[in-house]
Amino acid sequence: MDLQLDSKTALISGSTLGIGYAIAEALAREGATVIINGRSQERVEEAQQRIRATGAPGRVVGVVADLATPQGVALVVKAFPDVDILVNNLGIFGPTPFEEIPDEEWLRFFEVNVMSGVRLSRAYLPGMRKRDWGRIIFISSESGLQIPGEMIHYGMTKTAQIAVARGLAEITAATGITVNTILPGPTSSEGVVTFIDEIAAAEGITRADIEREFFNKNRPTSLIRRFATPAEVASMVAYIASPLASATTGAALRVEGGIIKSIA
Repeated sequence: MDLQLDSKTALISGSTLGIGYAIAEALAREGATVIINGRSQERVEEAQQRIRATGAPGRVVGVVADLATPQGVALVVKAFPDVDILVNNLGIFGPTPFEEIPDEEWLRFFEVNVMSGVRLSRAYLPGMRKRDWGRIIFISSESGLQIPGEMIHYGMTKTAQIAVARGLAEITAATGITVNTILPGPTSSEGVVTFIDEIAAAEGITRADIEREFFNKNRPTSLIRRFATPAEVASMVAYIASPLASATTGAALRVEGGIIKSIA
């Protein structure tokens, strides 16, 4: 299927690894110009080289900036004043008991996971309005609908992303701009795989054993009973970013393996 992205430019925040990298690669494969973002020059360059090595036809460029800060956002917008597709992927997570989460951590999670997308969307929306075409996509999580008790501060930010995206969809009604949220479930990104391998090695069991135990204990409603791959999430994002998805906006689209039982 031709997703008609060869004339589009896409910025993916936090895209040197994991889901963000997979999204950048998927869009480059469809011919889009992709802007890789990270905080390390080495990682940004490595990600660019990896995508180019796949033979993807899309142009690949990079920008080093901490998009959790207003200064980082301003730097990126100055370097790339206009984008057609904005994927707000930057995010952090980590399990911490509620009673042990200080104010500073609540604010840090909100700055990284929510305000990075708010600032970027605010910067790029006027250009999208002028061209009457654009895609704004927030990478949220199933945790935004089913708040995990082990990291309530993370779940809060994921719910906030859904709210921001829906609000932006409302104010861009009857235009060529769509705004959507993607809800991945547990995904086998590099960090997750490394974490699981470390636990498996320490306990003398296999990665498959750890995965099975995680889904039985922590995500028992999963229908696929496994971690999704970053590429599976990226496939959904690539479609939603395309002109073919022009009738989908204001939606929270699930790529979480059926963890969420509600059909509404």
